[in-house]
This record gives sequence, C-alpha cells and structure tokens, in this order.
Amino acid sequence: MPEGPEVHLASRFVNDACRGLVFGGCVEKSPVSRNPEVPFESSAYCISSSARGKELRLTLSPLPGAQPPREPLALVFRFGMSGSFQLAPSEALPAHAHLRFYTAPPGPRLALCFVDIRRFGHWDIGGEWQPGRGPCVLLEYEQFRENVLRNLADKVFDKPICEALLDQRFFNGIGNYLRAEILYRLKIPPFEKAREVLEALQQHRPSPELTLSQKIRAKLQNPDLLELCHSVPKEVVQLGGKGYGPESGEEDFAAFRAWLQCYGMPGMSSLQDGRGRTIWFQGDPGPLAPKGGKSRKKKSKGAQQGPEHGSEDPLLPSTAPSRTRGAQRGLSEQTTAWQPEGTSLSQDPEVPLVPKKGRRRGRPKTSGGQQAFLSIVLWGEEGHHQMGCAGGRGRGGGGWGESSACGLSCHLTCPPPRPPQTPKDQS
Repeated sequence: MPEGPEVHLASRFVNDACRGLVFGGCVEKSPVSRNPEVPFESSAYCISSSARGKELRLTLSPLPGAQPPREPLALVFRFGMSGSFQLAPSEALPAHAHLRFYTAPPGPRLALCFVDIRRFGHWDIGGEWQPGRGPCVLLEYEQFRENVLRNLADKVFDKPICEALLDQRFFNGIGNYLRAEILYRLKIPPFEKAREVLEALQQHRPSPELTLSQKIRAKLQNPDLLELCHSVPKEVVQLGGKGYGPESGEEDFAAFRAWLQCYGMPGMSSLQDGRGRTIWFQGDPGPLAPKGGKSRKKKSKGAQQGPEHGSEDPLLPSTAPSRTRGAQRGLSEQTTAWQPEGTSLSQDPEVPLVPKKGRRRGRPKTSGGQQAFLSIVLWGEEGHHQMGCAGGRGRGGGGWGESSACGLSCHLTCPPPRPPQTPKDQS
C-alpha cells in the first residue's frame, strides 16, 4: 500500500515527466471506475503536482490562448492499495489505467495515467486536501509535532503506539512498513501505550546552553519518535525508485529492499494489531499485545522447511500479486484439498465428505480467504456436485465445466448420483 514516501515519489515523477509537455483535449476515465468524471477540456494545458501526507494534488492549468477559456482545475488523489502514475504511449496504455490525460499534437501522443489495479484509489475534484488529516510528516514537521503533543488527551493515544501511528489525523503519511521501521530503531515495543511513549517527549527540552550546531548534532544522534516520523520517510524518498526510478521491474525496488531493517525481515516477529494489520518487531511486543495472539517469527529462507515453519513474505509493492491471481491460487489450492475419493490424494477416513446438519467434527480446516472465494457442496439437493462462489451464483450454479460467477471453472469430478432413499432408509 503506498505510504507517504511513495506518494511524494509519484508527485516528483509527474512533475519531471510532464515538464515541457503540452496536454490537450478531454480527460478520459475508464468505464469501470466508480470515481467521478473530470469535467475538463482544453486545447492546451500543462500538468503539475504536489503531495501532502498520503494525498497527491494534480493541477491542470490552461495555457494562454487555449480554447475554450477556463480556470485551472485541481484533483486530489488517494492511492488506496495500488495507485500509481505512469506515462505511456497512447497506443500502449498500461492495464488498469483508470484516468488518462493525453498530450496535444504535434509529436507522439502520450498519456499520463492513474493506474490502480485494485481500484481502491480515489480522486476528488476541487483540489482540497481531505478534511481531518493532520500536517504532513515530511513537509510540515513542526506543525506535525505540535499537533501530536497538543492532543495527547485524544482517545487514540489510549491504544498501542503501533495503532496510533496509523491515525492520519496525527501521523499523516505513516503506514505499515514505516511504523515498523521507526519503532524498531528506537527499540519501542509496538504494544506499549501510545500516550506513555509520547508524554515523555513533552518534557524533553534541549539545554539552553547548547549551541545551535550542538542541538542539531544531538537530534541526529538521538532522535525521538516524532523526529523519526519525519526523517525515516525522507530516507525512502531519497532512495528513489519504487516504480518511479530509471530501472525496470524488480531492480527499481532493490535499494528499498536493502534499506529495510525490520519489516518482514528474517529474525523479526509479527502480530496482528487491533485493526487486523500485521506489525513486525523484535523482542517483547508490550503490555497491550492482543490476548491469545501468537507471535510468528520470520526465519531465513534457508531455515524455512515448509509452511508450518515460517510465515510468508510480506507483500512488498513490486511483488504484491493482483487480486485476480491471488483468487486463482486460492481456488486451485482448495479444489486440490477437496478432491473426492478416487483421486491421487489420500482421504482421511475420519473426515466425512457429506455435510451433515448440526455441528460436524473432524471437518478439515480452511482459511478465511479460501472460504471467501469458494464454497463446495459435494452432495446437493439433486444428488450431484454443486458449486457456489463469492460472485453470488450460490447453490445450483456451476456444474462440471461451467464457469462460476467469479469467472473460474470448477475442475472437480462429480460423484455418482445418490440412489433414491426408501422410507426404510429414511428411518
């Protein structure tokens, strides 16, 4: 998920890529996007960008003499899970380009595209930053620090510090990997109470006897949590890359992967916080750790022997699979697990294949993700295989070889029809 540094890198990319380009015509929105149409048309305009926290503002400014005469228009983007900007030839648009700004002739026609695979991104017309978001941790450090320390009575600071760091009213631009890296550097347990961690900063005042250079040196050598909320994102921006650098594919993320010290790294532990997001840490999780939560330790690749011996790698931006591919993998794994008798997989004789009313014992466990994608009933009302999927087809939909509502085909072999029951059998 793009965090503050990724949004700032996107803004810098837009300004660099669009410098000297003249755009023209209408703004084109994909038909599948639920975002608003952009009511802008001009024969010649330029595009500029700025960023604040996790938001990006795009300004469309008509050039002198452009027709029809009109005022500049601003759009504010929030990137959701997978938003980004790309510049591409108009005849080779990237997939999932949901908003497109085309260059004007002469010259090769290009398109600046807002690309969003998962479609959680959003844009608003008018250019106003979203109300309620606090000052940017990158560009408005003094205001950011004052806003946090002035509002420590807010109930969000009753929560663990790892959860408070995701509240954009106070930490605008901080996300999942940044909070892990910041807490790790300070050796702060992620489930310490946020107020107790931050109240100590109210009392911290540098000695008036120190010179300015001494104060700066002291801050650099011993930064506090709020200072790291500013400096750690700056480090990521200075790395560059992340899909906006000169390299292509995985190579553009190499510097970022080498920079990570905690997030998803071998030797680190992980827990789910109260919002269901994974926090990576080292050592004691802290007194507010979820009760019953089991910490999972990431082992090195050489030490991992199988799924039961380690957790999966976190989904970094360059490797995060699309929702479609993830769904297909989940379907394939589940259909293998539920193959009926006669297949190459051995069946546990203790596990009944026919669902029964009431509570069933010995039922194979399936993950929540698998249940969300597929529900299989081996014996239906008609005595044959039925399939329902999350797309909504439900019981009776999708027999052998038919596609379910999610667009995936069932590849299970239907068991033979059940013989009709006699009254004696029913008793």
